[in-house]
Amino acid sequence: MSNPIRRAVLSVTDKTGLVEFAKVLAGLGVEILSTGGTAKAMSEAGIKVLEIADYTGQPEILAGRVKTLHPKVHGGILARRDDASHRSQMDAQKFGYIDLVCVNLYRFEETVAKPGVTVEDAIENIDIGGPAMIRSASKNWEHVAVVTSPAQYKEVAEALRKNGGEVPKELRFRLAKEAFARTAAYDTAISRWLAGRQGDAFPATLGASWTKAEDLRYGENPHQKAAFYRDPAAKSGIGVAKQHSGKEMSFNNYLDCDAALELVREFTDTPAVAVIKHNNPCGCALGATLDEAFARAVQGDTVSAFGGIVACNRPVDLAAAKAMTAPNQFFEAIVAPSFAPDALKQLQTGAKWGKNVRLMEAGDISKPALARMDIRPVTGGALFQTRDDALMSPEILYPTGKPTDAQWADLQFAWTVCKHVKSNAIVFAKERMVVGVGAGQMSRVDSARIACWKAGDRAKGAACASDAFFPFPDALEISLQAGVTSVIQPGGSVKDEEIIAVAKKAGVPMVITGMRHFRH
Repeated sequence: MSNPIRRAVLSVTDKTGLVEFAKVLAGLGVEILSTGGTAKAMSEAGIKVLEIADYTGQPEILAGRVKTLHPKVHGGILARRDDASHRSQMDAQKFGYIDLVCVNLYRFEETVAKPGVTVEDAIENIDIGGPAMIRSASKNWEHVAVVTSPAQYKEVAEALRKNGGEVPKELRFRLAKEAFARTAAYDTAISRWLAGRQGDAFPATLGASWTKAEDLRYGENPHQKAAFYRDPAAKSGIGVAKQHSGKEMSFNNYLDCDAALELVREFTDTPAVAVIKHNNPCGCALGATLDEAFARAVQGDTVSAFGGIVACNRPVDLAAAKAMTAPNQFFEAIVAPSFAPDALKQLQTGAKWGKNVRLMEAGDISKPALARMDIRPVTGGALFQTRDDALMSPEILYPTGKPTDAQWADLQFAWTVCKHVKSNAIVFAKERMVVGVGAGQMSRVDSARIACWKAGDRAKGAACASDAFFPFPDALEISLQAGVTSVIQPGGSVKDEEIIAVAKKAGVPMVITGMRHFRH
């Protein structure tokens, strides 16, 4: 059945490309219905437009809240052209058919992203008539084309020219799928914002909406399919990072870049660099300058750092870029708030791997991270939790005596890094530089053994952090034997008294944070 476009509704908030698209329709003899500012924009461009109020005989009411909610509009969109009963009713009502709906919605997401937005402003930017028309047209996709984004204008216009004023069935179906996805995302944004205003972290129904940014070559492994989706509300971070050069990002690159960036985001007052390998920090350090922090981070584990992911909490300058392109070094990706022009050139040309390294500009990471849930899918459902944004309880304890200022600086640093290591986690740090990491072991004592092995002689005088309590004294004892001189852990073991006694006997200050940081 032929479906040439004879009448269309155009009512858009984003007027990008509107006039050009409308001219294509007008050139094909399409009658254009419109409202308000959209009608004005087209009329000023010399395009003949019929106001919907004139078409329906019903003026806009309630300060524009009701414009297109009329049977003549929705009947024209929803009527099946191949249903005799529908045709009969349309004839009896003297309603005409509407063959194309071009609508984009009020800017609710942009409105609520503004600082200090009021509930009244947000509510008035909830579109009603637009989603109703989109859903009507999408439901009747076999007979009606629905256009919801200026990015679709070119393809639809070309299809109209090529097919004698008709949008092919396959394209109509795809446009309908995209339209339903758009209204779903819109409703989700409203739901999420309202739930957030009520302080309800876990509403009865929890919606989430992401926009597909790219297909990935594969997932964690080559036999798995994957794609990257972006949170439309995100303002900084790996989700909105700009890639300056290098190979395309992989699934694992995104995971590691995010892990690295979230670690260095913890340090706001001092230049910090982290090196991530397989989602664990193999190196992290602070420094007076970024290049110093980088050099110290790599020294944490020079073998594991090769081929790792580097994250910086400061813009990369030329000195840091030169350090990163020194001989015998290679990194999969470097992510930072920004790159100085000369630093960017150095990273791209200063080493033979420069053309391959992924340089990711993440934006201002000093701003608070987007409030979000951590989501873990399980078979048949998902687990949701708030982000682990805290560090330690205000009621910390010093059961074996307070550490010195230098020890406390290392303990805080080690504890912060330990929060970002897979459990069971043990981290050794000295002079605010990671010197040993034991990650992801089934027993804490094995994590401690690995940290001792990684640190070697550097364990002497180091701070030791454990992401959860010591269930037995053994992990603490081998760390002390390796030479650590201060310890930080959350406490809470049934053997706390025995473990504290071991630290006290060794004359080592132990900080009890009262907060653990499992990372499964």
